[in-house]
Amino acid sequence: MAMLLSAEVSLGSLARFNPYYINSSCCSITGARNKDRGKFKALRKSMNSGFEEGWYDGGSITFAVLLVIFVTATSDYRQSLQFQNLNEEKRNIQIEITRGGRREKVSINDVVVGDVIPLKIGDQVPADGILIKGHSLAIDESSMTGESKIVHKDQKAPFLMSGCKVADGAGTMLVTSVGINTEWGLLMASISEDNGEETPLQVRLNGVATFIGIVGLAVALLVLAVLLARFFTGNSKNRDGTVQFVRGKTSVSEAVDGVIKIFTAAVTIVVVAVPEGLPLAVTLMLAYSMKKMMADKALVRRLSACETMGSATTICSDKTGTLTLNQMTVVEAYVGKNKIDPPEDGLQYHSTVASLLHEGTAQNTSGSVFSSKDGAYIEVSGSPTEKAVLQWGIKIGMNFDVVRSQSSLLHVCPFNSSKKRGGVALRGFGDDDDCSSTVGD
Repeated sequence: MAMLLSAEVSLGSLARFNPYYINSSCCSITGARNKDRGKFKALRKSMNSGFEEGWYDGGSITFAVLLVIFVTATSDYRQSLQFQNLNEEKRNIQIEITRGGRREKVSINDVVVGDVIPLKIGDQVPADGILIKGHSLAIDESSMTGESKIVHKDQKAPFLMSGCKVADGAGTMLVTSVGINTEWGLLMASISEDNGEETPLQVRLNGVATFIGIVGLAVALLVLAVLLARFFTGNSKNRDGTVQFVRGKTSVSEAVDGVIKIFTAAVTIVVVAVPEGLPLAVTLMLAYSMKKMMADKALVRRLSACETMGSATTICSDKTGTLTLNQMTVVEAYVGKNKIDPPEDGLQYHSTVASLLHEGTAQNTSGSVFSSKDGAYIEVSGSPTEKAVLQWGIKIGMNFDVVRSQSSLLHVCPFNSSKKRGGVALRGFGDDDDCSSTVGD
């Protein structure tokens, strides 16, 4: 200390003649002392800093937590709005009904009690109702009853439930209840969609957090035990070299202060073991991934779906209506072995052949042909295949209503995928001869 004081006095006298020399010399002489004292100053500042100097630690943690909450809430809210609009559009299924004696397409949400709805293979029953008429109508009620057995519907068992699928045949139903008043609506109201299943990333993060927590707790307990042992055995010293705890001399308040500082150090290890930036980093990463997927026209409802899709290895998609327009047209027609090109050229068909084609096309279908409300064009209803055949029949000169009025149906065998064919038995008015028409393989 004396040497340091004398050096400072000598430097003070030299400063009168050379100020630059005193500045450079002070830096070199006092550098070693400042290096040692700088560590203690930083430690003292971190331990004794109050609100004015230590607010940024808690403030930074609070800001990180609020940022995570804000980013997650904003992203989830925006995606919820987009999915709400998407679900409304998806649920807005257009179905054919008969209302006021006229067939028209309406939204499934606009079906009311009293509407008459035609049913065919593959349709979903849009509401609860009663079968008016049907041809070999079979319903898959597994979604309601859990039984995979196909149920046949006729006048003895005419009740149809919403949500069931038409497995075979065709028919017409009268709507008796809609919406929440249906059996399907009551079932859906009692089921919760959220199953609380964790995503793969959440499982991994929980495992990492648990491992870090266990390791941090073990290290904190070890540090606490070692520091307490050193403190009470007199091996812990203050910065001035004095022993912190001396049995019989150290007061109770000083001993308690020392234990509290040691306990604080152990708690600090547990607190800093899990980095507070991890949730923020994960959230920002998922938000960036969601933005990239939205640029590819892929809507994401939850942030967790991004990493869930990242773990997918195979994606199955239905091409009909998704990758295609779900519209069909007749591209080739053959009479015997002769190809009709183009197929809609009615002049290339013999009159007898054309008459048979008109009759078979008009009778062997569950679709219908009618004029638009303004009478400007002709509308065709039915399945995509039936629409294609009916439009082709109209192009070759078929008058749908006239042809159907010239004969009566004796028997109907609806088309299905297992038989790969369908047919009708006809009897013309004023003619004792019966004939049949078949479509399919």
